[in-house]
Amino acid sequence: MKARKFIPLSLQVKLHPVFTLFMKALFAITIASSISLFFYSVFRWRSIYFDGGQTFVRFREDTFEETNISHVLFGISGSAKTWNNRRHYSEIWWKPNTTRGFVWIEEEPTNDVKWPEKSPPYRVSEDTARFKYTCLYGHRSAIRLARIVKESFELGLEGVRWFVMGDDDTVFFPENLVTVLRKYDHNEMYYIGGNSESVEQDMLHSYKMAYGGGGFAISYPLATELVRVLDGCIDQYAAAYGSDEKIGACMSEIGVPLTKELGFHQIDIRGEPYGLLSAHPVAPLVSLHHLDYVKPMFPGKNQIESLKELVMAYNLDPGRTLQQSFCYDLSKNWSISVSWGYTVQLYPSLVTATVLETTFQTFVTWKSWRQEPFTFNTRVLSPDPCEAPVIYFLDRVGVVGMGQTLSTYKRVSNEPAKECGRGDYVSALSVQFFNISAPKLDPKLWKKAPRRQCCEIVNNGASVVDGNTVHVKVRGCKLWESMSLP
Repeated sequence: MKARKFIPLSLQVKLHPVFTLFMKALFAITIASSISLFFYSVFRWRSIYFDGGQTFVRFREDTFEETNISHVLFGISGSAKTWNNRRHYSEIWWKPNTTRGFVWIEEEPTNDVKWPEKSPPYRVSEDTARFKYTCLYGHRSAIRLARIVKESFELGLEGVRWFVMGDDDTVFFPENLVTVLRKYDHNEMYYIGGNSESVEQDMLHSYKMAYGGGGFAISYPLATELVRVLDGCIDQYAAAYGSDEKIGACMSEIGVPLTKELGFHQIDIRGEPYGLLSAHPVAPLVSLHHLDYVKPMFPGKNQIESLKELVMAYNLDPGRTLQQSFCYDLSKNWSISVSWGYTVQLYPSLVTATVLETTFQTFVTWKSWRQEPFTFNTRVLSPDPCEAPVIYFLDRVGVVGMGQTLSTYKRVSNEPAKECGRGDYVSALSVQFFNISAPKLDPKLWKKAPRRQCCEIVNNGASVVDGNTVHVKVRGCKLWESMSLP
């Protein structure tokens, strides 16, 4: 009998033509869906906005790209009449071909005035004569400034995730601004900024709004909604004093609260900013405003020179700028407070961390020039000269080794200290310099729970080296480490 050739069952079954067609269609749909899902995960419709016959359509950027400075569009409130006197503040932080944005002015500069090359480019604001303004003690320019967000949005620039507003006397620290914005999803509605330092200002205006001089950031989706209602809000809140107050009122109507970030500084104070800056909160330094109304940050320098001194340190280690660290020399009963890139305070006594982190009140309130209240705790210098710290200011800073900085702080004339004849204080006065070594602060640390970094005196416990210099190392705190006195 002839052997029968084996044929697999799968080949013996003849598929029905309809079933074959169905399987091909299902395969094609699956492939198409996969491709669509991929592109949707990368790009999606961001917004469609209609205004006066114009349609603004934006695609979402590559969601895998981390927010960087190119995603930020600055809107700077300015005036053609005063720009030449104020431009130095913007030129300190503005980086042509890197930062994006415009100074918004009320009119074209006169023909005999050439727009400075180092300044941000300018745009002329639209006429606002049709809007109402009924605040008796304010100025109509608040309307024009409030509309900077809308007019910036309507430029239709690509790749914008955040609109950041500030004044022409606001100094931004862009790398730190980006570090803060990276904490938030730019595809959600966010309104980020800070309040005034003076309680009287917050009570007069609002605790719920971001103060415009200190700067604030609005995510693209929120800007989409804001520009739709903004003009109506401006008339609705005609009695509101400033542009930031009008923006804040609109945010209330949209229903988006202020997300407060401690690095935005309105500087609503008068006098010496030293106490405020030497006790910076554990947050990246984002902005400084109202610098024309306080004394220079560094002795012997004007305000612009002082800012350049601070920015010199900032450029080497943005995230660490003004960050405090505390340490002790128990052999001498010394307490040391480092505000990196700015100042060092040496106390010839043991002072608790609670006291060291409390702001020296070297200033008064913004409007009434009173001693209080402020939105943070303050401490007054004791009339006893022996309780005043010996103060040092940044003298120079550089990079040493791989990812390490070395900054030197020099003692300034401390008149009250000369009145203290106590032995331990005289010993402290022999210190002329502090050398502070520190690794560059990783910006990713700001995505974690905030914690003040620690420091320690080096050189095997011998505090004073070469007779007049103390060496201190700033570092992340060790496990279970705390600044506790014995």
